[in-house]
Amino acid sequence: MLRLLGFACLSLLLSSVGLAAEPLRIKFSHVIPAETPKGKAVVSFKRLVERQTQGRIQIEIHPNGELYTEDKEFAALKAGEVQMLAPSLSRFASLGLKEFELFDVPFMFPDKAALYAVTDGPLGKKLLGRMESQGLLGLAYWDSGFKQISANKPVRQVGDLRGLKLRVQPSKVLEAQMKTVGALPQPLQFAQMYPALAQGQADGAENPLANFCAENLQNVQANLTLSNHGYLGYAVITNKAFWQGLPKADRRLLEDALAETTTYERQLAQREHDVCLKALQASGKPRIVTLSAAERQQWQKALAPVRQQLASYIGADWLKQVSAAIR
Repeated sequence: MLRLLGFACLSLLLSSVGLAAEPLRIKFSHVIPAETPKGKAVVSFKRLVERQTQGRIQIEIHPNGELYTEDKEFAALKAGEVQMLAPSLSRFASLGLKEFELFDVPFMFPDKAALYAVTDGPLGKKLLGRMESQGLLGLAYWDSGFKQISANKPVRQVGDLRGLKLRVQPSKVLEAQMKTVGALPQPLQFAQMYPALAQGQADGAENPLANFCAENLQNVQANLTLSNHGYLGYAVITNKAFWQGLPKADRRLLEDALAETTTYERQLAQREHDVCLKALQASGKPRIVTLSAAERQQWQKALAPVRQQLASYIGADWLKQVSAAIR
């Protein structure tokens, strides 16, 4: 009996050790290619966390919408089926957080310094805090970059956009932007963009250069206008209950790793922009149009009404706070 009791105690001890050694697995899902700055940043975050914890915390990466499409990923996060996402800022309007569409207002940010004055300041934190009502926590802002217009015909004047079917993210602001200049907005998820362009269901699109090159859009778009008319960014988010259930030391480690990754991601987004532009210029495909200062002012003037039209939708006070933050 004593021997059997000893074996039972040993088995229980070994079982407990085995349970204690089981790593914490965090599923990080996103919907764009691994070759983009966001995709590479998630890999960097994984390596950093797993190295610092010697594998005790493991990040499982699921890119390109392989687990959930854009319209399904919020529900998956809330249900605990994944633990981290990095959706585009436009996507939060689908949760009733329309104020995040302020990032879609054309020519809202004159440069990255103005953008970071918002995202890294009190206003950015206030916006992330709005997610808590949805059971989510906003952890960081990541970059994709300023957007350019691609099309199957040359676009230099704003009037050249008239009648073109242009793919945009599902966003009331982005749809209004295209309608304002006479274009026909085609709200499509990211994965639907290339097929739509290839099959002629859309004539053009707006993308940061890093996404343009990652998707090889030069194969389906003959022209590219360097318009810098809008911005595309992401918020790294998690399930609030999951995050708060982690030991404080683990939360701090993950937050520190994410802060380091955020710096890397932003630098990478700019570097990928520069590399993509040089590669496209060298290949001569697509034809690239660079706007003059006067032409850029024409674009700004033509798109200025969008901000006023959508002020009540986004929230006029949010727009005022952006203006105050970037002065």
